[in-house]
Amino acid sequence: MTNGAQAASDRVVSDSAPKGLWDWALTTYRAEGVSEACLTLQDQFGQNVPLLLWGAWAAVTGRSLDEDTVEAGCDAARAWDSVAVTQLRAMRRTLKLPVPDIDDAARLALRDQIKAVELAAERSLLAGLEALVPVQGGVPRPAIEGLVAVARGWSRVVPRPALIALAERLPA
Repeated sequence: MTNGAQAASDRVVSDSAPKGLWDWALTTYRAEGVSEACLTLQDQFGQNVPLLLWGAWAAVTGRSLDEDTVEAGCDAARAWDSVAVTQLRAMRRTLKLPVPDIDDAARLALRDQIKAVELAAERSLLAGLEALVPVQGGVPRPAIEGLVAVARGWSRVVPRPALIALAERLPA
């Protein structure tokens, strides 16, 4: 294991960090390099960002992620993706660039509304994922353990280098 990978595997959350998944996800996503690492995993490797954040959060807060729980989490994420998130993201990304015959202010206002609905869908997914794991009580584990567990449940291919890159950027 490289020094960077070792540092990522040793990373756990401090006692002063937010404990709820939504708060933790917001704080974490805003940390330097995290959003970029998440979007790389999403866009290049087909991973689900809320699911990855859930896996990391569960590990660093000492919550158990057994095989059945990971499977249930992946099922929930796939359901939200298929009925809402994927379509909302596609619309938001389409509206990012100017569209002929559509006023820019109206286009950007609609894009902001779609972004808010997309975020609400992801928040609902995170609430459902949080409900799948027992309350904190176990020993905190390295974030990479949760990331690998959910990535394996989500896809046949586990993009380990990209997961390690994300784990290295997670706030301690």
